[in-house]
Amino acid sequence: MEHYYSTDPSVKSEERMITYELGENKFLFISDNGVFSKNHVDFATDFMIRTIYEEVNGSVLDVGCGYGPIGICMAKKNDVTKVTMLDVNHRALDLTKRNAEKNKVVDKVNILESNGFENINEKFNVIITNPPIRAGKEVIYKMYSDAKDSLVDGGILYLVINKKHGAPSTIKFLESLYGNCEVLDKKSGFNVLKCVK
Repeated sequence: MEHYYSTDPSVKSEERMITYELGENKFLFISDNGVFSKNHVDFATDFMIRTIYEEVNGSVLDVGCGYGPIGICMAKKNDVTKVTMLDVNHRALDLTKRNAEKNKVVDKVNILESNGFENINEKFNVIITNPPIRAGKEVIYKMYSDAKDSLVDGGILYLVINKKHGAPSTIKFLESLYGNCEVLDKKSGFNVLKCVK
């Protein structure tokens, strides 16, 4: 079974355009088959972006960027200095590059192929992810601990997770890892979490 975190989706390409509004900004995203939430910015991602948008600043890492909505929205902020966006899916990375151009943030983004944190060798003020739950607990828990290693002291990990996908056990794990885990907001079963290193 092929997932959106496959390296090369074999499903036939069928591009479409998504409009996304955030405050004064209107974004246009090119999407396609074989990437996560191809028809619209999914509820969880949208909920997380709107919850954390005002407080994100400095250097940002978007883990599992898909076609780029989180990282590109953050790159529009004046107090965000640079956004690194990573994914394993080649189609998603190509879309992200084109979407960065379309939304005029090319000079602020760095887009790279990386399976988790394997190609990351710098530290960030903020790491954001809507984790690929279907990849399994082992993969995403490793992602959370790798995130800690890639944050500056005082740096922040933000993520969104559904109660039915293990939010309570995730919160416990993150508390043991970071020493803290705040639920910033909850809606329709989704929790936006914040951990400070």
